[in-house]
Amino acid sequence: MKLLLDENLSPTLAETLAESFPETAHVRQFGLQSAPDRKVWAHAANHGYTIVTKDADFHHRSLLHGHPPKIVWIRLGNCSTRDIAELLIARKEQIEAFLQSTEHSFLVLA
Repeated sequence: MKLLLDENLSPTLAETLAESFPETAHVRQFGLQSAPDRKVWAHAANHGYTIVTKDADFHHRSLLHGHPPKIVWIRLGNCSTRDIAELLIARKEQIEAFLQSTEHSFLVLA
């Protein structure tokens, strides 16, 4: 399960998630920290990543273009990196099921 963390999420989140989601990377690792959404989208699609973001723009893009890549949209508002990590880990089975689905382009987690 390859997760690509958007720039609006802390790069340390990748390390925190390593045990539960071992193939997690942050956009910084690929030089995409200030890249336009279309470049992050293309990188994720071309390399088999699911984008994890707090940005509604990727949700909108998924509605227009479908998948790949798939989008996990974090809707926690102002929260800590720890809160996001706990949410993703607690919902791991739901995320895995979403990634297996051929129908759904995005998953909202709150």
